[in-house]
Amino acid sequence: MSLGEHHYSLTVQWTGNLGQGTSSYRGYSRDHDIVIPGLPVLKGSADPTFHGDRERYNPEQLLLAALAQCHMLSFLHVAVRHGVVVTDYQDDATGVMRLNRDGSGQFESVTLNPRVTVADAAHVDLAEQLHREANAVCFIARSVNFPVHHSPVTVVA
Repeated sequence: MSLGEHHYSLTVQWTGNLGQGTSSYRGYSRDHDIVIPGLPVLKGSADPTFHGDRERYNPEQLLLAALAQCHMLSFLHVAVRHGVVVTDYQDDATGVMRLNRDGSGQFESVTLNPRVTVADAAHVDLAEQLHREANAVCFIARSVNFPVHHSPVTVVA
């Protein structure tokens, strides 16, 4: 049973017409802007492998960032519920995407590597266990069709 719907919207505006539109595969830029009212514009492009601009965010990076952000926010939430005081959190997340012969592709897995600092040494084991609970409530992890693995490290402040 749903507790309510939340709606999100944004605008993706292609800015890569170099004058000839998509008249050839290499004749246009993959650059685009992601516009969300009231927020700074995200400058997007394709991965450099696909003729994108390495100075801009690509969709694959943003998907990985969304998973890492969601897990962190979910983890902090469950930590509060369990009385675990977190004083620092960093995640060096990685993802594996496989390309297919037909030009399609998909993510096969993501591994989150959160390094969590807790205030109390007695909470180290509990903090490690809370990653499973955080994954179970993370909206983004629940929405993808590939495994999201966790390799956490917990240290004491």
